[in-house]
Amino acid sequence: GNQALAYGLIAASQKSNLPLFLGSYPITPASDILHELSRYKTFGIKTFQAEDEIAAITSAIGASYGGSMGVTTTSGPGMALKGEAMGLAVMLEIPLVIVNIQRGGPSTGLPTKTEQSDLMQAYYGRNGECPMPIVSASTPSDCFDAAYEATRISLQHMTPVILLSDGYIANGAEPWKFPQSADLPPIDVKFKTELGDREEKFQPYLRDDKLVRPWVVPGTAGMEHRIGGLEKQNITGNISYEAENHQVMVKIRQEKVDKIASYIPLQKLDSGPEKGKVLVLGWGSTYGAIKSACAELQKLGVEVSHAHLRYIRPFPSNLGDIIKNFDQVLIPEINNGQLIRIIRDIYFVDAKGYNKIMGIPITKGELIETIKKMLS
Repeated sequence: GNQALAYGLIAASQKSNLPLFLGSYPITPASDILHELSRYKTFGIKTFQAEDEIAAITSAIGASYGGSMGVTTTSGPGMALKGEAMGLAVMLEIPLVIVNIQRGGPSTGLPTKTEQSDLMQAYYGRNGECPMPIVSASTPSDCFDAAYEATRISLQHMTPVILLSDGYIANGAEPWKFPQSADLPPIDVKFKTELGDREEKFQPYLRDDKLVRPWVVPGTAGMEHRIGGLEKQNITGNISYEAENHQVMVKIRQEKVDKIASYIPLQKLDSGPEKGKVLVLGWGSTYGAIKSACAELQKLGVEVSHAHLRYIRPFPSNLGDIIKNFDQVLIPEINNGQLIRIIRDIYFVDAKGYNKIMGIPITKGELIETIKKMLS
């Protein structure tokens, strides 16, 4: 999985015509990505093993400010240390891919065991109103597509993006047909190089229809500007302490992330009928167990369907309609119930959880028994 994820980042760098910069601090189970990317200097990739997690992410932010594709990789403890800098990237509205290979926690926890327990951290784990898109990988080979898509969203929507994988996926392996470059969707990136019709001077927070601000490489003539962590005045980007302006900017940053739902695919069912008795809704490494359990029950004539999420923030725009088509919703997770809280909050559905927190994956047999109990 980590190897495929590294290849996905390389492919995104090539298709966007941007040099990739990885700022990383070694941590189990994410270190393999640093090791893998360091082998590809011939593709213009720069890898920096920083002295700590904070230096790792801030170096990546600096690379993005300079016009590169900034990436940082870590696991849960490193995500905690990167929190302030993630907020900086949100305030700057700058591209950045933050890869979290989840492991058992809290604290040092179970470094070599798997867990899906960083979703709430990815959603809410920063100070202030700090929205950030979240993309999730489901299998080792899916790490390629998830990394590619996380990078596309980050570059085209000028926002940091969190990519979630976990130890089970990262160290897992499966047969995979390597994609051809021509078959990958384009990632078009345009730097602003001259003033627009509405500008007498450069306005770094003047937005397009997607609420995306322009990306300018420092040193571009006439495009001088400054960035920082203090609140920005709308449009001008000047420092602002005005109460009304802060509310406007908070709402804009949230709306920009919400608008990404219009630029991602609609949610599809992985298997089963469009309407039925039970929908098993999953994310991440529970994919194989859910798929196998549903397939076995469907052969027995059980009305069970499976949907698996890649886009967790924002959700695909049709997810609510899919959920409403089922009498019951089951959400299996390798945590104490995190996606289920978000689903209940947004869609007002009485979803049921199946949770396993032992550092090992959920099995097909466990899910079959759980679904049978729900139906009885």
